[in-house]
Amino acid sequence: MENINIKIEGRIYSVPKNLTVLEAARLCGFNIPTLCYWNHGKNSLASCRVCLVEIATARGGKLFASCVYPVADIPAEKGFEIKISSPMAVKARRASVELLLSNHSKDCQQCVKNGQCELLEVANITGARQGAYEGAKTETTLDECAPGIIRDTSKCILCGRCIERCKEAQGIGILGFEKRGFKTIVAPTGNASFANVPCIQCGQCINVCPTGALSEHREIDLVDRAFEQGKYVIVQTAPAVRSAIAEEFGHKVGEQDGTGKMTAALHRLGFHRVFDTNFGADLTIMEEAKELLIRITKGGVLPQITSCSPGWINYMEFFYKDIIPHISTCKSPHEMEGAIIKSYFAKTHNLDPKDIFVVSVMPCTAKKYEADRPQNAAVEKLPDVDAVLTTRELAVMIRRAGILWDELPEEEFDQDLLGKYSGAGVIFGVTGGVMEAALRTAYFWMTGEEYGPIDFHACRGLEAVKEAEIDIKGTKVKIAVTSGMRNAKPLLDDVRAGKSPYAFIEIMGCPGGCINGGGQPFVKPNLKPEEGPDILDTYREKRAKVLYDIDKGMTLRQSHNNPDIKELYEKFLGEPCSELSEELLHTSYVDNRPQYKLDEE
Repeated sequence: MENINIKIEGRIYSVPKNLTVLEAARLCGFNIPTLCYWNHGKNSLASCRVCLVEIATARGGKLFASCVYPVADIPAEKGFEIKISSPMAVKARRASVELLLSNHSKDCQQCVKNGQCELLEVANITGARQGAYEGAKTETTLDECAPGIIRDTSKCILCGRCIERCKEAQGIGILGFEKRGFKTIVAPTGNASFANVPCIQCGQCINVCPTGALSEHREIDLVDRAFEQGKYVIVQTAPAVRSAIAEEFGHKVGEQDGTGKMTAALHRLGFHRVFDTNFGADLTIMEEAKELLIRITKGGVLPQITSCSPGWINYMEFFYKDIIPHISTCKSPHEMEGAIIKSYFAKTHNLDPKDIFVVSVMPCTAKKYEADRPQNAAVEKLPDVDAVLTTRELAVMIRRAGILWDELPEEEFDQDLLGKYSGAGVIFGVTGGVMEAALRTAYFWMTGEEYGPIDFHACRGLEAVKEAEIDIKGTKVKIAVTSGMRNAKPLLDDVRAGKSPYAFIEIMGCPGGCINGGGQPFVKPNLKPEEGPDILDTYREKRAKVLYDIDKGMTLRQSHNNPDIKELYEKFLGEPCSELSEELLHTSYVDNRPQYKLDEE
């Protein structure tokens, strides 16, 4: 790539010619603050004006938004110099932040972004003063109606990150700028609630919000109340949580497998049992792989499409409910595990299901909606899962209890009845993991042999769509894997048109799968261009490696070889897709939700 020479604060630097001033400055060791710029400018609207710098030329100096202004070669632009710390630039940046603060909520102590708020960080950098500008504030909307996401416009700074993220990740575009001038807010059309629009509750908008304008609907108080009421409180944790929980306590992305310390923390928080949702993932594979074999061998509806992701299921019910016959009827792993806890576990431990309170720690905000679905209430019409906490919420509970993460020992999950799990269950947290886990078991059931060398590498990677043809002893099975609804749409259009060549399709709601879920630790904005073209890819790759390394290091790597799973079927369920399994572990979908049409791009 061709380089050019630029001048920053009186010094000459050589940088790639296609950079913005902001990117060039950061590459050269200068941190220009910004709020609307995110992910190498993919989500930048140049609206916050926090990155203003003075560009001095032979004709004098003027202020420009460095996140969109291109660098210029010194010989081509005589006198072109970037001044970050000139009095004019410093004053302008401070004024921009002070104007944002003047229209911002002041309840920092109660804000979910307390300690991680980018607005406060930028205010400290620029020396902005609260109260520098006083006057009227934009009328506030507080939307708490949806089960997964809360929107509080009093904390919104109109950066537009959430608007762009919804388009980029899901291709839906739920959010936009509403009203005009001082009354402008970010909202669904007509300032409607998230509960009244085709929002899939994925939480990707939360992950990119620099303030607390968007947050998950926290359920910590429900857990506290269950303890107060003397409930038998059982917690289970999703595989993706362990790949990221350590980030909440100062560790770098992908630096630590948090399984042991997380389990130790949950024991110290007082839960009566600490289980791993990986057991539920193994159970899901037994049911889903059997369902696929039945469809393949008995002429069932193909392709079969996975059902583990509630964000994807929401999307399907809003936009593609005519393809419901293609969707696996299997519940997601944590719902299956919840149903088994309130049936088999309750029976073997002489517990009344009404006295059991199941808590799921998930990387996902859409799981909160899923737990509320009436179809997921298999035992005495009780919810399979009573409360869902995100990875971030668990971190709040750990800190609240005064538990020091790095001082925790490594402990194992409780082992009675629901303890053992396979590596196949672990990789559920990565896009392609469900497909790979299912193929390991389907291959065995179709051939009577274990697939060697176990790994199905065709299912792995961060490509938008992964396609492969698997040869199972002469039976050709075409598969596809995707994540993020924008990527899934072409596959779904083919299914709708009857043109899909696949037997099995895995779809995950969040790009990259659960490791990048809307309830995971917040992603820090890119600081340097060499961090890659997409900071989310970096996070996904490193978190995915944690899970693949766990799987690789396990001796038990196929769901059908899990001894606890075998015992469960022998003593209770009978066989996969039996009548009892259908009652407890399978679900149905809503075909009467409002139907929406996606805008053609």
